[in-house]
Amino acid sequence: MPVHERIEIDPRVCNGKAVIRGTRIPVSVLIDQVAGGEPWEEIIRGYPELQKDDIQAALLYASAFLDHTEVKEAHA
Repeated sequence: MPVHERIEIDPRVCNGKAVIRGTRIPVSVLIDQVAGGEPWEEIIRGYPELQKDDIQAALLYASAFLDHTEVKEAHA
């Protein structure tokens, strides 16, 4: 699933912050947890509605945002 199908920005959800689609989980929260060394499995235990692809999409979104480049789908 492409990144843009997993990340959404809606002014009515979390004040327009980028979130995982269909949730109120901000991308920034996931990035902070990954940066803090939290294992992905532990993050998913804390947010059971997430999948590993959601965390990967959050990382790719953040990377593209910082680079100001087009978001491309990762290949397994």
